[in-house]
Amino acid sequence: MTIRIAFLQILPGKNLEDNLALGMNACREAKEKGADLALFPEMWSDGYYLPQHDNVINSLAVREDSEFIKKFADLAADLQMAIGITFLEAHEPKPRNSIIIFNRRGQEILHYSKVHTCAFDLEKILDSGEGYAAAELDFGRGTVTVGAMICFDREFPESARILMLKGAELILVPNACPMEINRLSALRTRAYENMVAVATCNYPQGHPDCNGKSTLFDGVPWNESGVRDMCVFEAPDACGIYVADLDLDSLRNHRSNDIMGDKYRHPDKYGILADESVRGVIGGEFVHW
Repeated sequence: MTIRIAFLQILPGKNLEDNLALGMNACREAKEKGADLALFPEMWSDGYYLPQHDNVINSLAVREDSEFIKKFADLAADLQMAIGITFLEAHEPKPRNSIIIFNRRGQEILHYSKVHTCAFDLEKILDSGEGYAAAELDFGRGTVTVGAMICFDREFPESARILMLKGAELILVPNACPMEINRLSALRTRAYENMVAVATCNYPQGHPDCNGKSTLFDGVPWNESGVRDMCVFEAPDACGIYVADLDLDSLRNHRSNDIMGDKYRHPDKYGILADESVRGVIGGEFVHW
């Protein structure tokens, strides 16, 4: 059994109305290409535009119950295709960087806000999300458990690890940055160490600081034939609607028979990871243990 994922690697318009129209057209094209799920790049509602003034950023933020979001819920039902729509979400005290996943019936199954905001840069004006969630997505021919992390989240092993522990088989990653060997390697590693598939959708070349290269790592580093490349799809840098198939049977067989994921963890020895008083030589004062 496979699920076909559409990567909407497209350029945004000038405003919310443009992005609604462009996004809906992209979803329709994804459906024509046989997609079960369409994924947008990061913060599609305003094209990852982050002005550094509270009144401006708040004017761009949209609510979960806004017409913009409702249109994508309705479209998911009309197309009978799941949609992962990303947006600058209105929230108090500050907006959030969010994704909502609608199933093929237009029902919200997952709402996630970026935990690891890039607070060292423009995202310092945003609020951080509160945690991670996984949900079952029925795509017609079967189901898959999905989770989400957004861009900088991928650099923290804890993001994908928590999603794996919550049952995620497929992690969706909206993105807005240059995808080069090191960031791609981080995605590969998240897939390998957790035995999960990782699907990342980036903006194309032409969007500031982005270069396309949306990817699908299927989480299966070897099979009966030996070692294999987990990167089963990598888009070029150009704008486009790209589709790739994820072999869920192969992934599930690997998860049942291999040693990664949660099979040989020692969580009783990991207490330092959740101790906020501890800082390493990079993060702050070195603490000797």
